[in-house]
Amino acid sequence: MRYLEFTLSTEVHTLIQCHINAFNYFGGYTDEFLYDNMKTVIIKRAIKPGDHTWNTKFEDFFRHLGFIPRVCKPFSPQTKGKVENSIKYMKKDFLQGTAFTTLSDMNQRLLQWCNRVNSEIHGTTHETPFERLKAENLKSLSSITPYINRREENRQISRDSYVTYAGNKYSVPFLYAGREAVIELEDSLLIVKVNSEVICIHEIRSGSGRTFRDKGHFKGLLSKRMACNTENMSRAKKDKPLFQMAHPEVEKRPLSVYDSWAGTVSS
Repeated sequence: MRYLEFTLSTEVHTLIQCHINAFNYFGGYTDEFLYDNMKTVIIKRAIKPGDHTWNTKFEDFFRHLGFIPRVCKPFSPQTKGKVENSIKYMKKDFLQGTAFTTLSDMNQRLLQWCNRVNSEIHGTTHETPFERLKAENLKSLSSITPYINRREENRQISRDSYVTYAGNKYSVPFLYAGREAVIELEDSLLIVKVNSEVICIHEIRSGSGRTFRDKGHFKGLLSKRMACNTENMSRAKKDKPLFQMAHPEVEKRPLSVYDSWAGTVSS
């Protein structure tokens, strides 16, 4: 289950970043968007669109930007045929038979391809896509607060107050040892949260097998342990002992008995 949650979180992060990149390229975004019924967008459909259960991270994104998401009718690919045709065209005209050295190389060449095809006269509209795009009156990203797209992963804080990421260990305040946490990754920062509360921030370090300890995370730990030990000792004194040793019973006699016995001793 945790693997599925991690995979889904990573995919939502990628989906949102693709939106942001596309909005920057086109110079804005529209009022509504049509989506397929994928878990990165919608978790559960309802009869009324207002009752849909959206992916929480994606919902946070579209509410921040203020656009309305629509989902296709299940098993009805014709509702998004234009999108499917564009993907087919991209695969045949750009991807097919092309070799790339790195992901950056692929992205750079894809950007060049997009600029070329969007500058050519379209056979149906008889306009270039760039010119036709101006009539869409897109909402500009510059008019809203930038959306911070952080990748999230679930973590279990160890008993010695550390979380792991990419083979390295990062300390957290000792009071949170053993609890469930979420780490958010933003650029070179690792943000640790427990119940939506940010408990610490680390700079992501290179390498593997290294431990990064913030002394402030363990401040007060010794005094707290000593206080706990003192409390346990006080409680032990007040509590009844676990068991007791029974002492042998000794018969008690008056001294006159011993005197009588001494008088009967023969020489």
